[in-house]
Amino acid sequence: MENKLPTSDQNFVESLIPQRFPFVMVNSIAEYSESHLVSGFEVKEGNIFVQDGIFQASGLVEHQAQSVALHTGYKFYLLGKEAPTGYIGAIKTFEATALPKLSDQLISEVSIINEMMGVTLVDIVTKLNDEVIAKSQMKTVVM
Repeated sequence: MENKLPTSDQNFVESLIPQRFPFVMVNSIAEYSESHLVSGFEVKEGNIFVQDGIFQASGLVEHQAQSVALHTGYKFYLLGKEAPTGYIGAIKTFEATALPKLSDQLISEVSIINEMMGVTLVDIVTKLNDEVIAKSQMKTVVM
């Protein structure tokens, strides 16, 4: 399977993360490097984190965590290996200044700060219409 970036091939993107419908909160990759990834997500009707037309903060956290998983998954894809399962080890900080609505397109930038022995420390910035709406720093752990 060959996929060049950017891609919004939903099947390919989902093959890189352990989550499955209805719990998928990423649908595109725009950029990738060893220390960086840009992901995208469109908030759609029926999403489990949408309440009264608003994508909740918990959904933003999950979108950011899945963006980190996407970085790991794409790295393993490039190596020709199956991506490991991971989970959020700790959320050091999270701040949301706005919550997206249905049909909004989120863009998240993942910056890898440190990666050692299966633990990755990342900064994540999520934008809506080029405006920062959420920031976090978290640790993810690969099993």
